[in-house]
Amino acid sequence: MSSPLHTLLIYLLTVIVTVTAKSTGKWTLLQSNIGITAMHMQLLPNDRVLIYDRTDFGASNISLPNGKCRKDRNDYVLKQDCTAHSIEFDIASNSFRPLMVQTDVWCSSASLMPDGTIVQTGGFNDGDHVVRVYKSCDECDWKEIKSGLINRRWYATNHLLPGGRQIIVGGRRQYNYEFYPRISSKQKAYTFPFLVQTNDPNLENNLYPFVFLNTDGNLFIFANNRAILFDYSRNKVIKTYPTIPGGDPRNYPSTGSAVLLPLRIVRGNVTVVEVLVCGGAPKGAFVNAQKGKFDGALKTCGRIRISDSKPKWVMETMPLARLMGDMLLLPNGDVLIINGGSAGSAGWEYGRNPVLHPVVYRPDSSLGRRFQIQTASTIPRMYHSTAILVRDGRVLVGGSNPHIYYNFTNVLYPTELRFEAFSPSYLDSQLASSRPKILPDSQTQFGYGNRVIIRFMVFGHVDPKSVYVTMVAPSFNTHSFSMNQRLLILEGGNTTKPIGQARYEVMVTTPPSCNVAPANYYLLFVVHREIPSEGIWVKIG
Repeated sequence: MSSPLHTLLIYLLTVIVTVTAKSTGKWTLLQSNIGITAMHMQLLPNDRVLIYDRTDFGASNISLPNGKCRKDRNDYVLKQDCTAHSIEFDIASNSFRPLMVQTDVWCSSASLMPDGTIVQTGGFNDGDHVVRVYKSCDECDWKEIKSGLINRRWYATNHLLPGGRQIIVGGRRQYNYEFYPRISSKQKAYTFPFLVQTNDPNLENNLYPFVFLNTDGNLFIFANNRAILFDYSRNKVIKTYPTIPGGDPRNYPSTGSAVLLPLRIVRGNVTVVEVLVCGGAPKGAFVNAQKGKFDGALKTCGRIRISDSKPKWVMETMPLARLMGDMLLLPNGDVLIINGGSAGSAGWEYGRNPVLHPVVYRPDSSLGRRFQIQTASTIPRMYHSTAILVRDGRVLVGGSNPHIYYNFTNVLYPTELRFEAFSPSYLDSQLASSRPKILPDSQTQFGYGNRVIIRFMVFGHVDPKSVYVTMVAPSFNTHSFSMNQRLLILEGGNTTKPIGQARYEVMVTTPPSCNVAPANYYLLFVVHREIPSEGIWVKIG
């Protein structure tokens, strides 16, 4: 016969298992109207979010402050516009203020720089050669550098490099790349034949290419349905990867998404580097959508170990077909797939059938058991939607405007100005006792290969094997791709030891080099039983 204590333990274990199985996240509406639709988003190191949209669709729903007006004789709609097309959202106060961007930032790209400044590049019309800089403060605003770019950049991809500059790859009818800042005024753009080879002349299915910094310092670049490992310093292809099985395009306008899977540091090195590419639209979907035929989205993901000598794609099937979905690395190493539709293509009015349910992908689970459907939103997030991870572990979600102008009536998917947050299941209140809290005396600035002590609090018994520490680079998100996104699992998670009542410390070793973690701000999390703490901002380099 069981003792009362034994019965209680069985009951508690049953409750924990039940909560874990049924907690699939929840949605919270943060703002019913932020004034603009969130086409581009970047989390800043002061817990504010920079959001902006195109400038040439006419007036937005929020005025510029103090009677300011944007005067632009090149604008296609308004030569004088007294509304804002950019805002800064303060997470802590759930408030926002309008910003003034002068030239058109439509379908542009950006990187967060090591000093916490965002450097944004290109756009459309009079903005296609412009570099814009934003440094956050209570009164700060955009600063613009005319002719900051060598070539026109529209639908390009940016990535921060180990040396602190950013590379800007491709863009519409731009089969080349360049660097910012330039080393000299005479520096030219570099031709990039791979973008010619992967270009469909009628579709340009290689826009917003997926670019990731490999741990050897080279770039993994995926465009259309092919990928290479590229030495940008010598303009040389190091390796050509197999075409993704099926051969369907995954970049804009087919618009799948991709992530660099978590990088695990073992004995001072990263030996396994993997990329996951999911969703998109099949061949011909963009042309068919223009004719009123909306093909079903792709249901497949391709996973490839790019560090292997003979890498091969391993294909997996998502529970929900999806295009225009965003893929985000969560602090515990899971991947969240969110937003998008299940038919048609990216582009004006070309997407159909919103996918309201996010999906979590668990990279370390066995093949066939990696996906879990999450709680649905009530808001369709179609073309021009965005999503970013923030420090408290939530994902902020905004945008959706499949129209050339703001359009709220008599359309399938009205322009969306609502701003919401998705809380993954690890934020369920019934799991709060297992959630670590990082103590304020933990170190926040360090170099490469340093030993660092992180102190945290958690209630109940802690198994050192259930604790690990992650670092997440805040990404720039637009058009279903999060640029510069990477997550590192630091070495030393099993060194956890108690230092007082409900208090612990863990000694970890920071990333070994700037190839693994370019110098910048990161979010650091302590993860206990797959439940991450609230993050703290750290700076490496």
